[in-house]
Amino acid sequence: MRRILFAAVFFLLPLSARAAAPTGLASLSEKEIAEGWILLFDGKTTFGWTSPNGSQWSIVNGMLAPQAGKPGLLVTTTVWSDYDLSLEYRASNPDTFRVRLSTDAEGRQSERSQVISGLLAGETGKWRMRLSCRGGRLHSHREEEVSGIFGGIAGAKKTVDRPSETTPVRGHIALSGNGFIVRNIKLRPLNTKPLFNGKNLDGWKKYEGDKARSKSTFDVTKEGWLSLKNGPGDLLTEGQWADFVLQLECKTNGDRLNSGVFFRCLPGEYQMGYEAQIHNGFSDPPGKEYTLEVYDPQTHKLKEKRKERFTALDYGTGAIYRRQPARFQMAKDREWFAMTVAAQGRHLATWVNGVQVVDWTDHRPLAANAREGCYLKKGSLSLQGHDPTTDLVFRNIRLAELPLAEKK
Repeated sequence: MRRILFAAVFFLLPLSARAAAPTGLASLSEKEIAEGWILLFDGKTTFGWTSPNGSQWSIVNGMLAPQAGKPGLLVTTTVWSDYDLSLEYRASNPDTFRVRLSTDAEGRQSERSQVISGLLAGETGKWRMRLSCRGGRLHSHREEEVSGIFGGIAGAKKTVDRPSETTPVRGHIALSGNGFIVRNIKLRPLNTKPLFNGKNLDGWKKYEGDKARSKSTFDVTKEGWLSLKNGPGDLLTEGQWADFVLQLECKTNGDRLNSGVFFRCLPGEYQMGYEAQIHNGFSDPPGKEYTLEVYDPQTHKLKEKRKERFTALDYGTGAIYRRQPARFQMAKDREWFAMTVAAQGRHLATWVNGVQVVDWTDHRPLAANAREGCYLKKGSLSLQGHDPTTDLVFRNIRLAELPLAEKK
């Protein structure tokens, strides 16, 4: 076991946002994507995680392990509240491997945090663990033996159920300890509620502030999909949210069509919010140079403007438009793809087909809208009709609201 855990000697460096999608990237099945699962570990990098104590981690063949010398600590940059968490792990001593729930950004525990440890009894085994969290607290977990190294399930071993919390808690997920390997870390947000009923546009309202920006048509197809054609135009939700997890499926009916999902929009105004971009135009090698603004996280003053090249030709599907390009392509035109947007205070993250493509924190000064600076208040969602070539369909649009973060 020790040879497996510590055979790797290289230090892991986060994947450059400029790189093309790496070979050997972890993936989910079509069924898992349809069920709303996303990967917290892409199998190649620690993108979406941070190590507050400076511990070093190795990745070999999609397996993640802390290196010897310092206790391992990895913390998700995104916070969660209600979710199912699944991972595969193997530990030389079960008491040295811990999963911490609802921690702060440094992996520190509060009185309402929980630590899951000592899950295995007796000899070292090969296991898969499934946790279910409600309101940021452990609701249930089960352990299942896995035959071979991360092979098929041999049989369920234990299930523990706990009462749900009545007060929602939000927090980060942390992995800590030594002498373990882990892979296939995936999460499914829970308690999402549908925003589109597949029958009509109840709960949505077309922007009609002026004729020049209201050319798009929004209809429901016979299949129960929301069709968006022509542009420009905007379809806004009547509901408003600040912190949330949004999940949807989309298909572009053309080459490199341009659209987007706006959020925290000023109600009744035209596309006045953050935009999760939809544009499947990418190049290899990276051919587009972007100017990225870097703000001080404490003073919120502009520190520098940095030029970088990306494969995304127009920020790319999953990007936060004008702010952070997608690190690589995960969606194709004329094929259904899933997108997840997690908005939590200043931190914004996106996944496309289950793989995280953006991990960005808006350190700009607070402003009256997201175009001018950081905007943390509730706002509408909207679907963008970009231009006369716009032709997309959406389905399974759903959202889970999160407890609000502290303003900083």
